Amino acid sequence: MTSRAFNDRRLLFLAATAKDGESARAMLSPLGIDIDVCRTFGELLREIAAGAGAILLPEELATADHNASLKQLLDEQPPWSDLPVLVLTRPGADSAESAAAARMLGNVTLLERPLRVATLVSAVQTALRARERQHQIREHLEQRAASEAALRVADQRKDEFLATLGHELRNPLSPLLNAVHLLKASRLTDPMAVRVSAVMERQIHHLVRLVDDLLEVSRITRGLIKIQREHVDIALILQAAIDTTKPLLDGSSHTLTMEVPAEPLTVYGDAVRLTQVFSNLLTNAAKYTDAGGRIEIRVTRHADRVAVAVRDNGIGIAPDQLTSVFDMFTQVDRSNRRAQGGLGIGLTLVRSLVEMHGGRVEARSGGIGQGSEFLIELPTAEGRAITAFTDYHPLEPLPNRRILIVDDNEDAADTLGELLKAAGAIVSVVHSGRAALAEIDVFKPDSVVLDIGMPGMDGYQLAQRIRASHEHHDVLLIALTGWGQDHDQQRSAAAGIDHHVVKPPDLDKLRHLLIADGRPTM
Repeated sequence: MTSRAFNDRRLLFLAATAKDGESARAMLSPLGIDIDVCRTFGELLREIAAGAGAILLPEELATADHNASLKQLLDEQPPWSDLPVLVLTRPGADSAESAAAARMLGNVTLLERPLRVATLVSAVQTALRARERQHQIREHLEQRAASEAALRVADQRKDEFLATLGHELRNPLSPLLNAVHLLKASRLTDPMAVRVSAVMERQIHHLVRLVDDLLEVSRITRGLIKIQREHVDIALILQAAIDTTKPLLDGSSHTLTMEVPAEPLTVYGDAVRLTQVFSNLLTNAAKYTDAGGRIEIRVTRHADRVAVAVRDNGIGIAPDQLTSVFDMFTQVDRSNRRAQGGLGIGLTLVRSLVEMHGGRVEARSGGIGQGSEFLIELPTAEGRAITAFTDYHPLEPLPNRRILIVDDNEDAADTLGELLKAAGAIVSVVHSGRAALAEIDVFKPDSVVLDIGMPGMDGYQLAQRIRASHEHHDVLLIALTGWGQDHDQQRSAAAGIDHHVVKPPDLDKLRHLLIADGRPTM
């Protein structure tokens, strides 16, 4: 314990005479009360600043000047502190001095003389106990402040981790998506290859959306996920969800049946998000059902709402868990061997996403061992629904643009280069900032698509070097990167980069940036 901590528990006595000081010490010290006697008011002020549990002074020394000085010192106390002041008053009616002290100093106890020893001891002990409770409050506040600081640090580290993770995930997603585009651009004729390519593209887009959610986890917990609405046939959503979960269903030898009305049932919602809803339900059904189980999807229409029931013959849900299964980090029978992991956020997202679409979700079960059913109701919508997810459209022609691609990820750079070449662009690909500086003088591009997180010379430094060159200061610079936080975009702008695009890019958007910036073309 520090000396300051010891001082905070002592009684300071401003004695009128040396004899009063000795008498007080002889009376209180044997009772375990730490008392320091001050001979002058200036000494009292200095000792208070060094730490005190309570102060004791006679009213004849509580002059107006002394009270003003003491009040100024007490006003500087931290919020948790309210130093007890014991004033020994003269007998009889209240004096002006004691009244002024009580009015100015706040936490004041008046003790009328002559004073019994027991009364003085009791008053001092009460004041010191009250002061001790203040110290406990202080310690609690300090612990809370330390905890809040630790949480801030942890939150900052979490954000840094998610940003790094997002970067590392986006880097491989970009060449994967580019490769799928190239594959589909080759005019596949094998029906299986066409179907598999479409599935690959759809799943990569799902991964991209999930990575975006991962980087904005706070939006998920606050229900701030953005949805992109369009008119879509619910049957298409369900088929996409089945495609997503088919490996898990097949791996457990489950039998899946789906009953859908002949008439199209249109909803106005986010196709990817709704696919996520039903794939989460199918994943849960597969995980919590023994191998060889039955899973059924049944779609019905009730007035202006479409109802989708996902039913299984799995482990079921206890009656007291039918509502809690939608709470964050909750899993049914987590210890059960059939619960194949997971974070327990799937059903929370299901509820949030369904409610964002104006619908509702309900869990039903006859109890443990009697299977489960999740019923989702969504409002129907009038309008022409899409009957298939967007097919691949080749990148529209680029008007003979000269484009330099700079990325240390060779797969990402090379596949993007092939896509842009297929669109008619003249492309050069390099894999480092220094190689880009050498190539730009020879190739003379009108656009540079550059990565940020490159070793040696990063994208910011490369952009600054390009902007510093009079010959290339007007070249269009597009950052294509896995780093997508606000401060990353701000750094891009400060480095002279015209556009900041997150991997994997929307090719139509990238093309628009390459041709619509008003830069000179050949």
